[in-house]
Order: sequence, then C-alpha cells, then structure tokens
Amino acid sequence: MKFEFRRQDGAISPVTNAATFRVGSLVDTQARSPQADLSHLIDASYEYHSPRELRWHLADRLGVTPAVVRLQEAA
Repeated sequence: MKFEFRRQDGAISPVTNAATFRVGSLVDTQARSPQADLSHLIDASYEYHSPRELRWHLADRLGVTPAVVRLQEAA
C-alpha cells in the first residue's frame, strides 16, 4: 500500500520540543481512480511527530502491519 501525503506545519511539541506537522491531504497512489483521497481516515488536527508515526497510524486504521504501508511526501 503506497500513500502520498502533503504536510502542513504544526506546532512545537511541549513533550519533545520538536516541530510537528499535520496532514493536509492523503492520497492512495496505487488506486485506479485519479484521486483516491483518503484524508477522511485520519484526524486532520492531529500533530504528528514524524512520517513514521503517520505510517503506524495508517496501518492501525487499515488493519495491516506497518511494514506494508509506504509513505511518500508530496513535492
């Protein structure tokens, strides 16, 4: 499963003191339709600390292991 996400700037985490990001859009790049927008699967207000965290969240939502989820940030 391959997904492309568009990052939106978030805030500085009070826990890690690191920058976070929100997901602006999430697209299934292997779908047959031109725009397989899956943004509804995630909470757009959630502040992710890393793409790895997003990958784990997607895997959980889809009921698969994180190893099968591939993420690419949109250019």
